[in-house]
Amino acid sequence: MAIKTASVLAFERKLANSDGLLFAGLWANRAQREAWQPIAIQSKDVRGTISNRLKSNIATNEAKLDAEIQKPNLQRVDVAALPFDADTLRLSFTLRVLGNLAMPSACNNQDYQRALAEKINGYINEHSFAELAARYATNIANGRFLWRNRVGAESVAVHVRHIEKSEVRAEWTFNSYDYNLREFSVADGDLAELSDVIRLGLQGESFAFLEVDAYARLGAGQEVFPSQELVLDGGRDSAKSKYLYQVNSVGALHSQKIGNALRTVDTWHPAADEVGPISVEPYGSVTSRGTAYRQPKEKMDFYTLLDGWITKDKVPEIEQQHYVMAGLIRGGVFGEKAD
Repeated sequence: MAIKTASVLAFERKLANSDGLLFAGLWANRAQREAWQPIAIQSKDVRGTISNRLKSNIATNEAKLDAEIQKPNLQRVDVAALPFDADTLRLSFTLRVLGNLAMPSACNNQDYQRALAEKINGYINEHSFAELAARYATNIANGRFLWRNRVGAESVAVHVRHIEKSEVRAEWTFNSYDYNLREFSVADGDLAELSDVIRLGLQGESFAFLEVDAYARLGAGQEVFPSQELVLDGGRDSAKSKYLYQVNSVGALHSQKIGNALRTVDTWHPAADEVGPISVEPYGSVTSRGTAYRQPKEKMDFYTLLDGWITKDKVPEIEQQHYVMAGLIRGGVFGEKAD
C-alpha cells in the first residue's frame, strides 16, 4: 500500500539555544567572568543625508529632487557600544542538544510515522550524526553566530563548557580564525571532542548542555551590534526608526539569529561553489540575498527529498540525506495540506 504524506507532521528543534547576552571587558580578562559588565542600549538623535533611492517621479523633476535632497533626515535610533575602558565584546549563550529525532512531536499518519522512523534510524545506524555534529561544532568554534560583531575583530576566541549535573565535565577554547567560514574540514583535537558531545546528544545517548562565551576584540569604544527589532506600523514609538533587542536591559542577539548561524551547514545545495554554506531551510532561502537556492523545480528542496525518501523509497544521495536530517533537527511543521 502506498504511503501518503502526513497532513500533520511536526518536529521540535534539537539544537535548542538561548538568546545571546552582550558584555564588555578587556581581552586580558577573558578568564574573569565577574569582571565583565552588561552592554546597555542607548538612544541617539542623528541628522543624516538622504541615502535611499528616491522615487522615479521625483527624480525626473529637478526642483522636487533638489527639495527632497535638502530635507533634513532626522532620526532617533538605538545604539550599543563598548565603553572606552573596554576593548572586547563577550557574547554568551547556552545550547541544549536533544535526541529522539525519530519521534516527531506530532504526526497523524501511523504508516508514515513508521516509515519515517525506519529511515531516520537507518541513517543514525549508518552515519550516527557524525558529519552534522562536526559541522555544528565548527560553527561554534568559528564564532559564526557573532555575525557582524565578528567582522574586523583583531582576535576572536570561543570558550565552551560542557555542563552535566551542574558540574563542568569538559571545556575547550578555540581561536576562531583557525576555522574557515566557507568550508568544513575533518574535526580533530578539541573540535572532535566537542563534536562528539553534540553527536551523542543528538543520538540521545548522553545529556548535552553547553555554555558558550565568544570574545571579539574590537577596540575601546567601538560599536557593537545586538539584534535589530522589527518595527511594525503603530507598534512602537514612531519617533524612533531603529530598535535594538535587549533582555533585562542588556543588549542581546535573538535566539533565532544564533540558531541560524549554528545550522549554516548546507554546502550541498546547487550553488555551494559560488556562495558557500547556507542555513538549512526547506527551500534554501537566504533573506539577505533575496534568493532561494533549493528551488522545487530543481527537486532539491526539503519537501521533495523527504517525500521521495519516505513515500517512494527514493533514497537521496548521502549529501542530501545529511541535508534532510539537518532539516528535521532544525524542527518545524512539515505536514502536507489537505486538498
